[in-house]
Amino acid sequence: MREEEKIFAGVLFSPDDPELRAIKLRTHNLCSKYNRTFEDETGKREELIRKIFCEFGENGFLQGPIYIHYGKHTKIGAHFYANFNLTIQDDTWVTIGDHCNFGPNVTIVTPVHPMLPHERRALMDKHGVAKHMIYAKSVEIGNDCWLGANVVVCSGVTIGDNCVIGAGSVVVRDIPSNSFAAGNPCRVIREITEADSMVNKPEILGDNRIIK
Repeated sequence: MREEEKIFAGVLFSPDDPELRAIKLRTHNLCSKYNRTFEDETGKREELIRKIFCEFGENGFLQGPIYIHYGKHTKIGAHFYANFNLTIQDDTWVTIGDHCNFGPNVTIVTPVHPMLPHERRALMDKHGVAKHMIYAKSVEIGNDCWLGANVVVCSGVTIGDNCVIGAGSVVVRDIPSNSFAAGNPCRVIREITEADSMVNKPEILGDNRIIK
């Protein structure tokens, strides 16, 4: 079994495997190129984004700089917006739905390291060779989610549709749809309902209107 196949099987793999290192090097270099572009170089940015990610939907915008690990393991839906310093460590699958908005410094991580220090340093493979090994758990974020500044989404987490994650949160467990959640560790504060509509905040809505 190839090391990338081990990733998706959910078992230990060697991140130092030459094939995996080549994937990461390519993506890191593409990110470096993206980070050297100007914001109005839309054609160049679009071309680089298509090379970085497995899927990237229409009308997306990455403010940059961006820091993506594999890229080919990340699927992003349409109408996505990410502010400064988006980081995705996608050793395994990261899936982001449509109409999601990320504040500055959002980080998504999928790899997991052994807890014991001597196991973090090295484990023995089936051939008796000592290697640095990790495993990874996928992350899934639904549609219409807003992640505030400095949110960290940890490995194995699923965030449902229509969620708001408060700034500075560290998400270590699943968040159900239609939730406002915040904190470290992140927890559900309450359900998001029609009572949260801007129509109930006329002092903020001003002379604008809700789209039905």
